[in-house]
Amino acid sequence: MAHIREFGWQDYDGVARLWTATGRDVLPRPELAAKLTRDPQLFLVAEVDQVLAGVVLGTYDGRRGMILRLAVDPTYRRRGLATLLVTELEKRFTALGCPRVNLLVLPQDTVALGFWRALGYLPQPDVLCTKPLGAARG
Repeated sequence: MAHIREFGWQDYDGVARLWTATGRDVLPRPELAAKLTRDPQLFLVAEVDQVLAGVVLGTYDGRRGMILRLAVDPTYRRRGLATLLVTELEKRFTALGCPRVNLLVLPQDTVALGFWRALGYLPQPDVLCTKPLGAARG
């Protein structure tokens, strides 16, 4: 049975391995530490038999929630872990008074789009724009 709980620093290496194994960028420790000063209760991990099997990172800016870096170890997929993680995260957003949650999905990722649509998330025609700032410029 899965257990969903808040991320702790002892989870970092396992989360980094999971993000890498699922093709996601790993947040550097300093960037993650800065995020955790704001809303640590929105960074969740899923354990199955004491093995880190899933992760989701949420953020809330006081106006909108954002779901980032949902990942489930391929060995543990199709067991409902992603849905459990998102459901718990949504409860925590609601407890903070968050009225709406957004997330990003690559248009060609039809599996992910299907997953999110099944949970009630609807695609929008927005265009993502990004700009690196400060030392991150390359």
